[in-house]
Amino acid sequence: MTMLSLAYVAVGGAFGSMSRYMLMVSVSRYLSPSFPYGTFAANVLGSFLLGVVIAIIATMPPARARDLQLLLAVGFLGGFTTFSTFTMDAFMLMEKGLLVETILYVLGSFIVSLLAFIAGMYLIRLVAY
Repeated sequence: MTMLSLAYVAVGGAFGSMSRYMLMVSVSRYLSPSFPYGTFAANVLGSFLLGVVIAIIATMPPARARDLQLLLAVGFLGGFTTFSTFTMDAFMLMEKGLLVETILYVLGSFIVSLLAFIAGMYLIRLVAY
């Protein structure tokens, strides 16, 4: 671990967190606040982008790939996606007695995020090869 590595993670994380906040505010203006659409959108979009980043990084020289992985995958997307907010949102839905919504949110988040990651990887593989 070097100071440059920490700087990549810090800068990426700051921009990722700011981007998540802007997305969540934007989504909440247009969709019902009774369901955590913003967190769902951030995690699905982040998973798609992670698939894209990982597929691109796999084609690069190791030194360059490491720097981009720290900046984008660990930093930006680590700050953009949010497991802790996902967990809190699921708990809040449960607390409100919204069992069906809780189950849809938890399973939907996992399944759709996994599919988004796979789509991102295959998109880059399709374009690059």
